[in-house]
Amino acid sequence: MERRINEALVHYVERGTGVPLVALHGAGVDHREVEAAIEAIVPGTGYRRIYPDLPGMGLSTTDGLTCNDDVVSLLGDFIHSLGAGPVMLVGHSYGAYLARGVAAQRPDTVLGLALLCPVTERSRHVPDHGVVRQDADAYDELERAQWAGFDEYFVVRTAATARRYRDHVVPGTTLVDEEALGRIFAGWTVDVASSAFSGPTLIVAGRRDSVVGYADVAELLERYPHATLAVVEDVGHALMHERPELLAALFGDWLDRLDHSSRQN
Repeated sequence: MERRINEALVHYVERGTGVPLVALHGAGVDHREVEAAIEAIVPGTGYRRIYPDLPGMGLSTTDGLTCNDDVVSLLGDFIHSLGAGPVMLVGHSYGAYLARGVAAQRPDTVLGLALLCPVTERSRHVPDHGVVRQDADAYDELERAQWAGFDEYFVVRTAATARRYRDHVVPGTTLVDEEALGRIFAGWTVDVASSAFSGPTLIVAGRRDSVVGYADVAELLERYPHATLAVVEDVGHALMHERPELLAALFGDWLDRLDHSSRQN
């Protein structure tokens, strides 16, 4: 499916019906990565799951976009165009940074936030990349050319995480407009506002995340007074693939809090 938002074309996949949930993937991939992770942990009924390709990735274009704040504005307009009212908004990595911007600039469009290994304005105290687990059969189903990318991303290297990487991460890496992303990322800073977002929020970080770390993530609690924060040991930036069962439990609690909040309102 696709929608034209101003000059840009947004490609997306939609599944199910019910309360709308929009999930934003990270940089350098497309919707298939976050789709695989969320579909594995969200109940199959009761939720309308929407997975857009972010501009310059997958099949979405960057026409008219010059910076990350432009992307945030586009996402706000995209959510509005769905005609479903406010949404639950999920973001992984770069997608989480954009989700924070949408919640700050268009709080009326967001019921609650789930921020997974969120990129912030800066990354400090980032741990070295190290292996937590490496099974002997971890590379059996990967092509030799895929080994380096798998090693760079995952600290838990098993046959299961290798399949996640091969099937849901690698395909999107071939559909990246590097020049367009370079232009957008040159205007990196997103207006996340100084006021707090009051909706139910989930923040999850990996203690072994060598991309964004976890120190800056803890500071986000000041911006999100109704947030649950979990820092998970022995996982990295690929947390949603490395510990899906734990993420499912945290996600379930977040969905329960959202349901309770909507009933009160």
